[in-house]
Amino acid sequence: MSDHCSSTFDHLAAELGFSCRTEGGLVAFRDPFALQNWTLPVLEVTVILGAILMLIYAIRRLRLQGDPTTLVVWLGATAYLFIIEPPLYFPAAFGIDKYVDTMFAHNVFTVEFLWGRLPLYIVAIYPFMATLAFETVRMLGVFRRYGVLAGAVCVGFVHHAYYEIFDQIGPQLRWWEWSAGNSLNQPMFDSVPLSSIVVFAALWPMSLALFVQLFVGRHVDAGRHLSGAQLVWRTIVIGILGSAGTGVLPLPATVFGASNITVRGVMYAAELIVLSVAAIVLLVSQWIRIRRGDAPPPHANGLVKAYSIVYLAVLALFWITALPDFLHATHGWARGGGPTGNPWYTIGCFVVAILCCAATFTARGRTAPTDDPARIAVAATG
Repeated sequence: MSDHCSSTFDHLAAELGFSCRTEGGLVAFRDPFALQNWTLPVLEVTVILGAILMLIYAIRRLRLQGDPTTLVVWLGATAYLFIIEPPLYFPAAFGIDKYVDTMFAHNVFTVEFLWGRLPLYIVAIYPFMATLAFETVRMLGVFRRYGVLAGAVCVGFVHHAYYEIFDQIGPQLRWWEWSAGNSLNQPMFDSVPLSSIVVFAALWPMSLALFVQLFVGRHVDAGRHLSGAQLVWRTIVIGILGSAGTGVLPLPATVFGASNITVRGVMYAAELIVLSVAAIVLLVSQWIRIRRGDAPPPHANGLVKAYSIVYLAVLALFWITALPDFLHATHGWARGGGPTGNPWYTIGCFVVAILCCAATFTARGRTAPTDDPARIAVAATG
């Protein structure tokens, strides 16, 4: 695959310690104990296991309760991955190399696809994170109370909090490296492009959630049954429209900041602030309503509750063990590692994620329902 090994990717790969000209093939495997550092295999296991468990839950929910919404979120997020990522890995193959240069390179992990471009955990992180965020908001009943758009805004906000904890430490621990010289990655917020913080962490899950709820979720909430054929075409459309939405939602920054990086950064920040303020008001208001017994949540998802804690604990471990190198960083580069993220922003995201997780445990109204079909049947007949 050396014909698709651009000079930028070649440089980034060398910085990460491998060669894109000799790396693997369509699928490649390596010893997890021989990776660059211990955090890589731990990250893989955490994310891949989370994605598998979310998929099992989604299938069981469809089979036992006839609710396909979670499965559509999982599949829609995966569809988004395969629409968005390949052109970023091989811009020349898609004829866009004159406009889009390599933006980043992933390090090599235990399971790799596409000649060292796509680790398996990246395939898994899309549906894992999307399901975690969507189900958190759904458990709080935001969609039913405030509608499709409001719920989607909250999903983007929750996803952003969980994702940025990961995004801010990835470069330091050598999970990937950004091409800082690429204009599309400007402006940078310490080690992370502001476009990643806003577009990928917040706007794409918002776009996905919007179309999932519009095409599937609201119909399920209304008691409508969707056939297998209906779910297939709706999931495909959701993947396509979710990808298109990722291009539409950041248009203010894209258009007005096309020739001015400062303006672009201000517009990105403004979009994130508006989304965050709206989501905080909605989530807090709904949580208070539930606590008062005025608005019981539609359902509970024990898996998301439990695995949110697992994810936060693992990322906290990464941050704690990386802290000494972070504190001894020189000119923004960690001792023995890569460029450092922003600790204060990360702390803020940790606080938001912990509060969102806690809200799912404490949101109990007078008649909060459960996911257990047997209890639902007993309640219905009792």
